[in-house]
Amino acid sequence: MLSADFSEAAPAGDLHAWLACAKPNAVFEATSLNAESGEPAIAHIRAALKAGAHAISANKGPVIHAHRELTDLALARGVRFFYESAMMDGAPVFSLFRETLPAIELRGFRGVLNSTTNVILECMGSGMGFEDAVGEAQRLGVAETDPTNDIDGIDAAVKVIGLVNVLMGGTLTLSDVDRTGIRGLTAAHLREARENGEAWKLIAQARRQPDGTIAASIAPQRIKADDPLYSVRGTSLAIGFETDVFRELFIAERDPGPEATAYGMLSDFINAVRST
Repeated sequence: MLSADFSEAAPAGDLHAWLACAKPNAVFEATSLNAESGEPAIAHIRAALKAGAHAISANKGPVIHAHRELTDLALARGVRFFYESAMMDGAPVFSLFRETLPAIELRGFRGVLNSTTNVILECMGSGMGFEDAVGEAQRLGVAETDPTNDIDGIDAAVKVIGLVNVLMGGTLTLSDVDRTGIRGLTAAHLREARENGEAWKLIAQARRQPDGTIAASIAPQRIKADDPLYSVRGTSLAIGFETDVFRELFIAERDPGPEATAYGMLSDFINAVRST
């Protein structure tokens, strides 16, 4: 077993003191989401950027509350603020537009962005009642002890805000998203849809309107079998982007695990250090 003597190490009582002592090249931020304020993650990232370190985050809070501030601060300090793992477990959404789709106009998007509700609706489609379906999702480790954020569409709304504000230049907040969760659906709704070759999904979507504003919503929708979102099952996620070039460009991930989120942070780190 390796051992080390840290008796002469400089003490660091808080983040700022640690940054001053360690002088890191990059800081990985992965605290829990605070959808209302984005803290303390915003403060952590701001401090890292001011200290001259790249900031890599898997937290949606800083993206929806302080994306422009933190991006501008990173630019001023000659470092990067990247956050691929904040959406869709590290699938290349933000980097797709940042790196490979220059000069394209994003007009809107729609997708299945919450796996917990996906699992609950599938359980209900097999005949379970709502509470039993939630319990099964918890047993499988998909739903949290308190699944309110998923069931009421808050998690999906946060993701929509992040996508709109980063990719479409919007300034949406939670109150701007028209949100309806899945509590109103019953096993009968799911059964009737299945008998008609359709499926209920919690659909997250946003679209730029003729007057330039962006309308965003979260709501259950009946999806036909020929729609790409129909086959999004279990913990899989998918999003389709409408652009001036592509009628609908889809990104989908099948049953991602924690390694997908970890890879998203790794890819952000690699892209940050090789772009500076």
